[in-house]
Amino acid sequence: MVDFSLKDKIALVTGASYGIGFAIASAYAEAGATIVFNDIKPELVEKGLASYAELGIKAHGYVCDVTDEAQVQDLVARIEKEVGVIDILVNNAGIIKRIPMHEMKASEFRQVIDVDLNAPFIVSKAVIPSMIKKGGGKIINICSMMSELGRETVSAYAAAKGGLKMLTRNIASEYGEYNIQCNGIGPGYIATPQTAPLRERQPDGSRHPFDSFIVAKTPAARWGTTDDLKGPAVFLASSASDFVNGHILYVDGGILAYIGKQPQ
Repeated sequence: MVDFSLKDKIALVTGASYGIGFAIASAYAEAGATIVFNDIKPELVEKGLASYAELGIKAHGYVCDVTDEAQVQDLVARIEKEVGVIDILVNNAGIIKRIPMHEMKASEFRQVIDVDLNAPFIVSKAVIPSMIKKGGGKIINICSMMSELGRETVSAYAAAKGGLKMLTRNIASEYGEYNIQCNGIGPGYIATPQTAPLRERQPDGSRHPFDSFIVAKTPAARWGTTDDLKGPAVFLASSASDFVNGHILYVDGGILAYIGKQPQ
């Protein structure tokens, strides 16, 4: 029988106070895992704890800047002492800056790389030793369609997510012999509060131009939802995926497989 249970597992999902990280962590809780999350601000951690409590989930929240290696090492040590050894890590925390490349400051580029690529390296590095001692673990990196595609104004984000794809493959290559599987999830365009302005109806009742663009480019003819990510995330965290390693699972409604409609 295929086992998707996460009973008795401890899952750390970074930046999971809301949005995609919150949805993934909630799915893990439904599958039986104990949830640990962090955020960079105390008020976000408190907000997250309240949101989990509303769902009947007893989560453990910590304040931590995942780009700070000393803070991350301290975080992992505290989790191991107060909750237990981390079985599942989801590197979800991320940022994006939509700035034309020729207008982007090098400091802004570095900030995106720091959060979206360096932080997954730092957090993964911190949890791997205990995973080795325990006999295995799961690392899931939240990649992007920009791990494969470029687009206007997202040079730093695309560079970071492309690098994260290769970091995923390298962790799989380096630590597979220790029964550690490292895979990625590449969300398509997901309907969240952050993308809500792009889906608002125009004054004349028509769709926002970007909304029309995304729906036309997606074979599923809709935006994804955070619920669409729950099944793939549970699969990659469970023993059902024990021989899946170094794979990026794109949950995009088919965008990457589709060349688009011929203009009329």
